[in-house]
Amino acid sequence: MSEPNQFDPPKFTTLPDRMRGYMRMFWKENRQFFGLLFCIVFFKSAIADLSSISGASMLPTLLDGDKVWVNKLAYDIKIPWTEISLAEISDPKRGDIVIIDSKRANKRLVKRIVGIPSDEVYMHNNALVINGQTANYEVLSREGGVVTIREELPDKAHRARLSRSLYNLSSRSYGPTVVPEGQYFVLGDNRDNSADSRVYSFVPRGEIIGRSNAVVFSLDSANKYLPRSERFLANID
Repeated sequence: MSEPNQFDPPKFTTLPDRMRGYMRMFWKENRQFFGLLFCIVFFKSAIADLSSISGASMLPTLLDGDKVWVNKLAYDIKIPWTEISLAEISDPKRGDIVIIDSKRANKRLVKRIVGIPSDEVYMHNNALVINGQTANYEVLSREGGVVTIREELPDKAHRARLSRSLYNLSSRSYGPTVVPEGQYFVLGDNRDNSADSRVYSFVPRGEIIGRSNAVVFSLDSANKYLPRSERFLANID
């Protein structure tokens, strides 16, 4: 019987050796996939993402089932997966639709910025007054108990929705109050059906994830979740 060759690989290995071998082989075969996955997660965390609209608080601008584009580089460059800002690119402006990681609400919110730092904000029966200047209003339509208006802020005009019912009268008046430095006053476009700064107070800049100005696609929950073709890549005011 011949002696075993000292250069022959062992026929049997320990379990840890086999596991390490399997892991090396698995990584070699799948490293491109994991690299792509890392790039996607990094992109979603630091550059851009999609956000789902749930509920009616932003009617008529945004519909339940809309998926909106979120530009995470609109205001700040942040360390991925954190709220730590490395550099400020620009300041949020009145009229911007922003996505908020609200700690007070304990959820993500989509609202419109109405007051910026040092603004004096006052609401009386849903009429906005910013720094003593009353917003201009134009009635676009009246349907049942709903009034759709065009509201002109000092920097931007947009549509908003008001209710003609007597429900939720207490939220129609607010302030006057001055927006603190580094914080923002936000409202939903559906003024009588929105939990916003009137409920959760001011929004710190660090909680603003990004800005949205487009709907990517939309699914109609009231119609078997069929796509709303007219909402595909639609710009929003």
